[in-house]
Amino acid sequence: MQRAQKGDRPACAALVEQYWDKLYHWLYHLCHDCHAAEDLTQETFLKAFASLKSFRAGTNLHAWLFRIAHNSFLNQRRAGRKARQAFPADVITTAEGPAEEAMSREALQLLARAVGRLPTDYRAAFLLRVEENLSFRDMADVLQTSEENARWRVYKARQKLMEVLAPQLDKGKS
Repeated sequence: MQRAQKGDRPACAALVEQYWDKLYHWLYHLCHDCHAAEDLTQETFLKAFASLKSFRAGTNLHAWLFRIAHNSFLNQRRAGRKARQAFPADVITTAEGPAEEAMSREALQLLARAVGRLPTDYRAAFLLRVEENLSFRDMADVLQTSEENARWRVYKARQKLMEVLAPQLDKGKS
């Protein structure tokens, strides 16, 4: 990060390489549009590089980048440029046979639809916790809220997911 702050282009490229996929994946789950997620990821890095001088030593880089991405997403949403698209079809399954693979894909699609229906605040918090494994403190920084509110959003997201998924899971057992 120090080299990037001094204008070292390879150091900037290394930051992009390290965080691009994580940011893109998270933003895709928020906006459900691969093109918008790509644009938002690019915008995040442009804003981050424009603000490198203001990055303070000791700050969590991961959380800083996700906060910039979240703000970009909120700005896009406020502007009314919101589109929905299906969950990516290239999700890898670990099923052994065709029947198990079909059941696994169906379960993933059900989960993806349920996560996609969560309110944006809950979905953002849930995905930061589950997919990015951020601490609640870092999540609070990203989402610009309190640590308690970040915990509450994840809890409510899980609660809503269980409400939606429990009947489907019970149906699968019978």
